[in-house]
Amino acid sequence: MYKVVERRMIVPNMHEFTVLAPAVAESVKPGNFIIVRPDASGERIPLSVADWDREAGTVTSIFMQVGASTAKLARLKPGDSVPTFVGPLGRETVIDKFGTVLLVGGCYGIGSIYPTARALKEAGNKVVTLIEARSSFLLFWEDKLARASDKVLVITRDGTKGQKGHVSRIPEMMQRAGIVPDLVIVNGCTFQMMQVSRLTKPLGWKTIVNMNPIMIDGTGMCGVCRLTVGGKTKFACVDGPDFDGHEIDWEEFLARRKTYNPEEVDPLRRSTCRSHF
Repeated sequence: MYKVVERRMIVPNMHEFTVLAPAVAESVKPGNFIIVRPDASGERIPLSVADWDREAGTVTSIFMQVGASTAKLARLKPGDSVPTFVGPLGRETVIDKFGTVLLVGGCYGIGSIYPTARALKEAGNKVVTLIEARSSFLLFWEDKLARASDKVLVITRDGTKGQKGHVSRIPEMMQRAGIVPDLVIVNGCTFQMMQVSRLTKPLGWKTIVNMNPIMIDGTGMCGVCRLTVGGKTKFACVDGPDFDGHEIDWEEFLARRKTYNPEEVDPLRRSTCRSHF
């Protein structure tokens, strides 16, 4: 059993989740993910790692409450325990001195982009972090990202903070700021990663996306997380989760993401967890 150190809602429906897991904290790196189960009968949930403290032995993730199992996670309190907390899994993000790196984060990706920003800054890069949300009240960790970045830009769809609009305005914002990135890294929902990849391809900006498809075991055994990259089949959990966004077959990936929608919704309807939304 792994002790829950903290679980708090940081913005509506988004939770910061910290667990005491010294073995994971000792070896985790930017880009890695963990798999957690909220209880003995819960499904295995992949979560990107958002922070860690090697000395304290803690690992932090950000998750969105969307289904029955994440609703169970959202009810945990400090001092509770989870039966499964496996990691670090996946290949870590490549950290090198690239020059100017644009990091794009949305939703839970605002948290999971943080370790990458910190590592790239330490490696001597100029780090420009852009975070996106529907409204300003859904933004979080801005202070942490500011400490790990040379510049932080904000897009909100309702214009309550920063630039009004969606990630489609990134090329315009970069041009206005006089920034030509040597590399773009995107963490967030599938649509955001796909849209940014399609925007940057004609501009020649190499773009890395952190894929978070449906996973079960997270070790390459089940094949559920397969996707097509550059015409070849890859497994996000062991070959990734980082991939070249310009080489992913996004249409295939989006279709596969919808496969289990009925099964995901049905347990929520039947469970008592629905009362906690």
